[in-house]
Amino acid sequence: MKEECGVVGVLMHDADAQAKPASLQIYYALYALQHRGQESTGITVKCGENVKSIKGMGLVPEVYSKDDLLKLKGNIGVGHVRYSTTGDSKIENCQPLMVNYKSGTLAIAHNGNLVNGKELRDELESEGRIFITNSDTEVIAHLLVKEMLKHDHLESIKAVMTRLKGSYSLALMIDDRLFAARDPLGFKPLCIGEISGGYVVASESVAIDTLNGKLTRDVRPGEVVEITDKGFESHQMFNEKNAAHCVFEYIYFARPDSIIDGQLVYKVREKIGRELAREHPVEADMVSPVPDSGITSAIGYSEESGIDYREGLMKNRYIGRTFILPGQAMRETAVRLKMNTISENLKDRKVILIDDSIVRGTTSRRIIDMVRKAGAKEIHARIGSPAIIAPCYLGIDMASRDELIAAKKPVEMVKDAITADSLGYLSIDGLVRSIGINRNELCLGCLTELYPVEIPGEKCHRKQLKLDEFKNED
Repeated sequence: MKEECGVVGVLMHDADAQAKPASLQIYYALYALQHRGQESTGITVKCGENVKSIKGMGLVPEVYSKDDLLKLKGNIGVGHVRYSTTGDSKIENCQPLMVNYKSGTLAIAHNGNLVNGKELRDELESEGRIFITNSDTEVIAHLLVKEMLKHDHLESIKAVMTRLKGSYSLALMIDDRLFAARDPLGFKPLCIGEISGGYVVASESVAIDTLNGKLTRDVRPGEVVEITDKGFESHQMFNEKNAAHCVFEYIYFARPDSIIDGQLVYKVREKIGRELAREHPVEADMVSPVPDSGITSAIGYSEESGIDYREGLMKNRYIGRTFILPGQAMRETAVRLKMNTISENLKDRKVILIDDSIVRGTTSRRIIDMVRKAGAKEIHARIGSPAIIAPCYLGIDMASRDELIAAKKPVEMVKDAITADSLGYLSIDGLVRSIGINRNELCLGCLTELYPVEIPGEKCHRKQLKLDEFKNED
């Protein structure tokens, strides 16, 4: 799996903008969200009467220089780090996407994926509208511009939200106004907070922490928040009976120190480890994580089981986002480049290896082979998510059913394929208990094949819920 995207919006009071320009605040916030996307990044700021941007392919520190950022003088702006789930990896798809329209300028930063993006694009193209990117974000921008020629900003945003199906968390700068919007089911995280001299909206609370700010709250599903000099103005546009928060934010995507929809991610992952220890106990000498996403769950497993926590793998944290592989034969070298074994900790030991998920199974097999070659006597794989049996259509770059190992093989066959001595997945009930949110408030589509929105060729559990409610009313 690949990370999604991260969005940021900042409004500084005019008096503070000279000493703390919005561009620098956005830069630091994007640095904190780098884990959500390493493909490209951009910052767009309102500079007097003009709107200016810096965009580039690569990591945050590679794209921006201090001198360039200080040239973006202004008190309001939006920023983005990207991993593409729709749209090619090229500079044209780099966000924020800026559009000049009859009455002003729109800049939009988007995290998510539209299920009906192609349908809406075809409709807009039939009206003669021209697209310069192949991302969903431009679809949203065109729809917004179309509505803003007829309505005020808030009415326009609401009208567009009625057309969109899928996941979206948005930071929007429309002229000199800043908005945050979250889809009616709240798939992707989005929060607001106060910083010295201003306000911020971001994908995760760690961005607010980095700016030495204070988390105010999450943006609610279906809510639009306008950020003004006086604070936050809430506009609840839609009220769905249940949300559909992405479970993989808790399992893998979000930083452990983030608070998402009221839950500290670190605590969730620790509970995942404890649940794994209760559901899949085994005699062993040590509990070891696959770094970094398995670390917190491994701590929880160790504490619950009483088996020593000890690192058997060390991650190379300076590898960067990409490196060229000349062929299939170099895949094993790639794994060793990313992490190395600590042989003295593994030799002649029975090891419980904690990882966040198994997708295709190829990386898991290579890691287990490394650990076994380092001298481990037994390797017991414990996975902090249930088996992934279906693709994601809502913003995670996940394999197709043909590539998902658990979609085709039972647990015993997956165990053999990754060469583990035993394999235990966290149960769905155990995951729900760990997250601490009602099951009906979570998106479990990739784990159950039941999705919270209608997707052609897939089953929609909300349609079934509504049908059951109708029968009950009878």
